[in-house]
Amino acid sequence: MKIALIAAMSKEMQLIIPLLDKHSTVTVNDITYHCGSIAGHEVVAVQSGIGKVNAALSTLTLVDTFHPSIIINTGVAGGVGRANVLDVVIPSGIGYHDVWCGPDTVPGQAHGCPRLFDCPLPAELVAELGAKSGILASGDIFISRPEEVEHILSVYPEAVAVDMESAAIAHTCYLKGVPFVAIRVVSDTPGAEDNIAQYGDFWSAAPERTFATLTHLIERL
Repeated sequence: MKIALIAAMSKEMQLIIPLLDKHSTVTVNDITYHCGSIAGHEVVAVQSGIGKVNAALSTLTLVDTFHPSIIINTGVAGGVGRANVLDVVIPSGIGYHDVWCGPDTVPGQAHGCPRLFDCPLPAELVAELGAKSGILASGDIFISRPEEVEHILSVYPEAVAVDMESAAIAHTCYLKGVPFVAIRVVSDTPGAEDNIAQYGDFWSAAPERTFATLTHLIERL
């Protein structure tokens, strides 16, 4: 199976590269893709950049160039009060919290798409991996204020975390017919008094938690 991994930031990408056996790079459309293998699977990994447009462009180039069997987005997410710092989240669905396309759609729904993009992992596998399930909400905003969290929960009452890329990646995969899974580790609690400190301290503890989960998932595919 050919597996593609997408992370938004260099800090996240530097945690993926050491996992790759026989590491090499390929540059397409000025985007560097890291190739290798993990647990016997062919793997290609890319740092998308932050935000929806960067994520969509990197994903489309990845799909059209490498034709992966599945795409896994990994990295960090903010909590909304239902997951603690360092909890791993594997969402059952992903949606936009900053989209409304007008009449005949509902808030969060991109035109011509479902309100939520599904993630095709069985619930028992998510539980085996020790991850939390629920909705992951995405948008082009770094969430840091309580009122922003309140807005997200008004759109998705079942949301467990927020990020800035997963919905755009899921949207692209939906249009291209590629299965998509997200694995995010909660880095901070937006709106908490110490959320910036949480985010800064998080990186020393992140690798053991989230990338152990990623490796375990790849071994099960």
